[in-house]
This record gives sequence, structure tokens and C-alpha cells, in this order.
Amino acid sequence: MVETIEYSQFLDVDIRIGTIRKAEVNKLLKKPSIVLLIDFGSEIGLKKSSAQITANYNPSHIINKQIAAVVNFKPKQIGSLLSEVLVLGFPDDQGEPILFSPDKVIKNGARLF
Repeated sequence: MVETIEYSQFLDVDIRIGTIRKAEVNKLLKKPSIVLLIDFGSEIGLKKSSAQITANYNPSHIINKQIAAVVNFKPKQIGSLLSEVLVLGFPDDQGEPILFSPDKVIKNGARLF
């Protein structure tokens, strides 16, 4: 059974579109991740995130890819990186993340509604 929430609770989670500007593998963690620098437009700016997406993504192939992320969670320390946003994805058949991405170009910083 899916727990229901009020629409106002949904609005508390700020999900925005951003474009990946830089991506580098971080092998210093127990489970390798890709450090992303994401452009969310002039209002939010550039934010970093650590994403465990190495099973499905090569850093050089995701530059300029637009993705969705939660931009209003408190930053989280992941190894030596302070992850500022949570990128969103869905599991593939092996349980590995597939990034949530629009099928048309959207202005960076646009909010999900």
C-alpha cells in the first residue's frame, strides 16, 4: 500500500532540472561514484552531487545531459565531497540507477510541478 501525502508536502520537495557540466569518477569511496557539477540556472547556480551511477554511465558521455535533482535537501558529506543536491533516478533490472531526464530540452532551474 502506498502512503498518501498532502499536495503541500509534495511542494516542500524542490525538484529542478539542471545540466551536467562536469563529471568525474570518484574511486576513493567504497562504492565508486561519479561527482557531478550541475548547472541549475541563475537562481540556484552550480551545485555538486555524488551519484553511484557508474554501472550505467561513463562520465564523458553525460556532459550536457539534463537531469532532475532535489535542490533543497541539506548538504550531505560523502567522503571528502559535500554533496549539495540529490540526483533522481529509477532502478534498472539489476537495481542500478538510471537518471531521470526530460525528453526535450528544458530551461535550467525549471521546477517540477
